[in-house]
Amino acid sequence: MKTILHVNQHVIKSNSKNDENNPVITCKTYKTNEYGHQAIIYDKDNNEVCRIVYSKDKPLSCGAKVWLETNNRVEIINELNSF
Repeated sequence: MKTILHVNQHVIKSNSKNDENNPVITCKTYKTNEYGHQAIIYDKDNNEVCRIVYSKDKPLSCGAKVWLETNNRVEIINELNSF
């Protein structure tokens, strides 16, 4: 089953403007939409592969409030539509 993770920039802006802390990450499947402040992605052996983090009150030094963390190797691809 395909799963799409979406970061809602409108909620991030609204949270900042209105001093709220609504979840900004949406996990979408053909059946459900779930909302949260973090999303953890697991491999087939149930090991954590990466985590998407929303931290309104403690952003990164660059100012980012949402980021992805992983201990795995990362490859950057500079082509559009390469998957």
